[in-house]
Amino acid sequence: MLNFPYCKLEIFLPASHLSALQEALAQVDAGHIGNYDHCLSYSPVTGCWKPLPEAAPYLGQVNQLCTAPELKVEVTCQSSRLEETLGAIRRVHPYEEPVIHVIPLLAVGTDIPAAEVFQEATD
Repeated sequence: MLNFPYCKLEIFLPASHLSALQEALAQVDAGHIGNYDHCLSYSPVTGCWKPLPEAAPYLGQVNQLCTAPELKVEVTCQSSRLEETLGAIRRVHPYEEPVIHVIPLLAVGTDIPAAEVFQEATD
């Protein structure tokens, strides 16, 4: 199995919750890159969902297709702190079922020679 020291998280949420998310991520050291912290990117997207009968949606109505503007937030975190980071996100996220993608990263930054990264990954 490959060892991934870092992962990238993609988090979808309403723009109204961006500041709370930024602080929650910083408190668990997500988005810390070298001499910088609070590092993340975000972009506007349109979310689409249909709450099922047992849902308690933050937005939208049960059994009705809903679309709304959201932000896609991307941040890097240490894999060793993933569970702690996911917990911090869930504490500030308004959705009943937050959409959070966890993507393993072989390396972060530009100071790592690609040949070394791929050699380590295949050893």
